Amino acid sequence: MTVKVLILEDNPVARSFLCRVVRESFSDILAITEAGDLETARAKISIAGGASGMHGVDPFKLILVDLELPDGNGMELLAELTQYPATKIVTTLYSDDDHLFPALQRGADGYLLKEDRFEVLVEELQKIVRGQPPLSPAIARRLLTHFRQGSRGDDLRPESGFSMPQDFTANSAPVTIEKLPDHERLTPRESEVLTYLSKGFTIKEIASLMGIKWFTVNDHIKSIYKKLNVSSRAEAAVLATKQGLV
Repeated sequence: MTVKVLILEDNPVARSFLCRVVRESFSDILAITEAGDLETARAKISIAGGASGMHGVDPFKLILVDLELPDGNGMELLAELTQYPATKIVTTLYSDDDHLFPALQRGADGYLLKEDRFEVLVEELQKIVRGQPPLSPAIARRLLTHFRQGSRGDDLRPESGFSMPQDFTANSAPVTIEKLPDHERLTPRESEVLTYLSKGFTIKEIASLMGIKWFTVNDHIKSIYKKLNVSSRAEAAVLATKQGLV
């Protein structure tokens, strides 16, 4: 099965560089689509099912989004794609709080700096397979500093299901144990994924055990986090055990 990737970047040299990074990061067969502006990206996404990811259409599973574009800002696209079934990663030169936190709040699943070395970007993208958010080292340090200074972790937990590493969620609120409404009960597939997560398996290992793509496992995890109202593997495991879900 071919995994569809969209790279939104207006600079042709940077776009070519990111294409190489993506190809080096994953062993899957990839179909990479390039876009140099928001209008083109929106058109490509519409062809692949629209912002809501229509059933019966093969959507993009990974989207790299630049922030500064000729016809707008990548933040706009992130906000439009909150329901789109893809892993969305910001790739930018901006490492300041004014860009980082709004991007995460709008649903970015990761934040990478294009100025990082090729090898670093490949390593960070590969973290997706291990169930970790891809963050440039400088961004990870900035987030850690943010929490150490006593800032509220709630600001970095957007509804899209972006999950921070456990170190970054130390200040988050305790898990609330509630009975799931019928419409939010886990599907059999999600329950199976949650069981493996609780046992410590990585996304790649779960994909192999279940005979599915790791991008599909990632989609299941996002759905699990949303239904359980949690933001990390540890929270999901605790809640699942207390509710007898696994």
